[in-house]
Amino acid sequence: MIIFGAPRRYVQGPGVLAEIGKELAGLGSSAVLLADDRVAAIVGSVVEKSANDAGVTIKSLKFGGEITYAEVDRLVQAVSGTKHDVVIAAGGGKTIDTGKLLARALGCAFVSVPTVASNDSPTSHIAVVYDENHKLVGVEENRANPDLVLVDTAIIAKAPLVLLSAGVGDALVKRFEVEQCIGARGKNVFGATSPLSALALARACYDTVREHTLPAYAAIERGEMNDHVEALVEACVLMSGLAFESGGLSVSHGMTRGLSAIPGVANALHGHQVAYGLLVQLMLEERDDAFMADMYGFYRAAKLPLKLSDLGLEEGSNSAIETISRISAEAAHMKKFYRDVSADDIARAMIRIEEA
Repeated sequence: MIIFGAPRRYVQGPGVLAEIGKELAGLGSSAVLLADDRVAAIVGSVVEKSANDAGVTIKSLKFGGEITYAEVDRLVQAVSGTKHDVVIAAGGGKTIDTGKLLARALGCAFVSVPTVASNDSPTSHIAVVYDENHKLVGVEENRANPDLVLVDTAIIAKAPLVLLSAGVGDALVKRFEVEQCIGARGKNVFGATSPLSALALARACYDTVREHTLPAYAAIERGEMNDHVEALVEACVLMSGLAFESGGLSVSHGMTRGLSAIPGVANALHGHQVAYGLLVQLMLEERDDAFMADMYGFYRAAKLPLKLSDLGLEEGSNSAIETISRISAEAAHMKKFYRDVSADDIARAMIRIEEA
């Protein structure tokens, strides 16, 4: 059995946030807007005006900054006793994933409004939960993929470039992970066989990232919007999200289990962690020198991490490698690979990367 999951509707372009009210009106008449203070200052008045013009009332909730089970419980209590039709989560991946679990608890429709393109969380139905120290502690599911994903690229382009580079890292890995997952006959995020459509999307995502990243960076640094920016954002948010959920994950994402257990590294952006994880996966795949040289060149140009120190390692690499490899080897995604992967295999690959 194959399963392909996707949002009901995806809208992208500069200035589309001003049209959100028309989209919300098709989902209900009362919505909760979840955002931190910084994001609320950017999107709050636009969302409220557009929603009010369309006859939709908005209640604002402040996101506490970390996606934890305690934070979700706090937010549920904050709106208990009132009826809402929609939860809107605006911001980065943490806010959006928290919004998914809030919508699940309330039985609401869910709308994601990413203000950065640092990962592909906006399109997915899963939420990655951490503790207060940003250690990964669980993966939860909303009832379905978002009812709406609204991506205002004019807002995305104003975010720090480091956030977009994390999105590039998260998107880049999908081709290699989906290929491995399908080759190993692993299951996708829905617990089913991966459809060929997901593999096609993963490969298109990789090609789009390689073609458009550098000219998109240049345009953003000039303060311009163009087709390169639009294409890269689509790859980082839509293509990447559809590819990973329906295609499946492998070593690159399995590495986040160990990386999130190391002080300093745990605070690195998810897209940068999995980009480092891809280097480990490529070493395990025994890619040739020419392939790795090309990939290293792209990493440098795309501002992606090449060493643990680039992820913020605060201790000696030897002890960190031992911990990361041991914990990562137990990750479920590690089994979606063409051969068994041990902690020693991972450690040897990491040592090669650190010594390169």
